[in-house]
Amino acid sequence: MQTATQPVVDFAAIKAKQQLAWSAGDYAIVGTTLQIVGESLCEAIDLRAGAKVLDVAAGNGNASLAAARRWCDVVATDYVSALLDQARVRADAECLAIEFREADAEALPFPDSSFDAVLSTFGVMFTPNQEQAARELMRVCKPGGKIGLANWTPGSLIGELFKLIGKYAPPPAGVKSPALWGTEARLREIFGDQASLIDATRKHFVFRYRSAEHWLNVFKTYYGPIVKTFGALPNDKQGELARDLTELAERFNRCGDGTLIAPSEYLEIVITKRV
Repeated sequence: MQTATQPVVDFAAIKAKQQLAWSAGDYAIVGTTLQIVGESLCEAIDLRAGAKVLDVAAGNGNASLAAARRWCDVVATDYVSALLDQARVRADAECLAIEFREADAEALPFPDSSFDAVLSTFGVMFTPNQEQAARELMRVCKPGGKIGLANWTPGSLIGELFKLIGKYAPPPAGVKSPALWGTEARLREIFGDQASLIDATRKHFVFRYRSAEHWLNVFKTYYGPIVKTFGALPNDKQGELARDLTELAERFNRCGDGTLIAPSEYLEIVITKRV
């Protein structure tokens, strides 16, 4: 009797495609609206001035800037250099000292136990090799140090958005959903052995736009994965996806005056590494 074999996952090829996707559009247009999440995460971690902090998959630098505002020694990494360039401009505008390094979250170029705190807001959750990314976060964190994450939950607006994208552009076989990072069960699975404590709090980021149509226009113009998905579809399917996304936004909209006020649930996670 034959048993089903697990698909062989080409993580390098997947990451190359992801880099192209996140390089498309201009994520900073969306990313800057999420700044409050980085501020909240730094408070949840209870950062100390002078702490060595690493921001992984930093994007345009929300958590990096938040940590630097608290007088921490910050290194921001991402595998999309254009996003780091945008983060650098923001840091320069505020006279904040941050070191920027292009780096893969699954192969961080730092020695073991280099940082007091390791952060990622809606970033590391998109790595294709989740187990390897978790190992790297733990490896570079000092014993007794903290890992702070903000991850969209599966049932959130953004979690549902990626499910919808998957209907039009199915993900590679064998790759786990990014939204698993927004579940306590998965976090305990990939971090539990090395964690003395995993504290997860359900929070909401509220998307505020002029309308559902305005939200869609911003995302399809600037949010890389949406930009690439629309670009890969014929015109009729583009129209169908646009309608589905608008309906999704309206489903989460709690405002009745024509504007969009749409809460999207995420987990704010503080993981303490065993001593």
